Amino acid sequence: MKILVAVKRVIDYNVKVRVKGDGSGVETSNVKMSMNPFDEIGVEEALRLKEAGTAEEVIAVSMGIERCQETIRTALAMGADRGILVKTEEELEPLAVAKLLKALVERESPGLVIAGKQAIDGDHSETGQMLAALLGWPQGTFASKLEFEGDSLKVTREVDGGMEIVKLNLPAVITTDLRLNEPRFASLPNIMKAKKKPMETVTPEELGVDVTPHVTVLEVVEPAKREAGIRVESVQELVEKLRSEAKVI
Repeated sequence: MKILVAVKRVIDYNVKVRVKGDGSGVETSNVKMSMNPFDEIGVEEALRLKEAGTAEEVIAVSMGIERCQETIRTALAMGADRGILVKTEEELEPLAVAKLLKALVERESPGLVIAGKQAIDGDHSETGQMLAALLGWPQGTFASKLEFEGDSLKVTREVDGGMEIVKLNLPAVITTDLRLNEPRFASLPNIMKAKKKPMETVTPEELGVDVTPHVTVLEVVEPAKREAGIRVESVQELVEKLRSEAKVI
């Protein structure tokens, strides 16, 4: 069985995001970029399934500019077998990403597609669900545990009320939650080996997918700065402040 894993290049989670001076978006020039943390968990889970003998090949897929190759190389250094870059200068919306993944699924015929439950830049949490709908495949979103049972997959997923367990027939689409696993670090020898692993570059046009954006971002602004707190000398003063200024009582 092949496993297709979607990996996205995002601003590193340790970096403070800054809005561009003209308000057209966030600043990415000279900013550290890395793999989306939820996608990194997806790569780790695919590798564990391969090591357990459940899968034979792990394919890492990323979409965007040429430098997205770096994200794929990270997945290859972790242990993925090969990579595919869908190269485009367009700002990809979740539906466009889902359509591109669908085209790759139809070409590669994987038994399982794994993606992060969301990307930390847009926080859309849509792509996996859209892909499952386009393919007509069962989906297990926000997965915190995977267990194979013959030709089916049991997924423990986190919901508002606790845990839910669903059983899916393969092929299926999975989106990963934080508690699914702890991703491994790529060792130096594996980083060097990753440079020799195959990586294919295709375009949306070659896949027959129109990725023209349907949404126009008018302006990006930073959230209002939080006001400093104040100290009160007594409970009575606190109650008065809550009543007169905060108007919460």
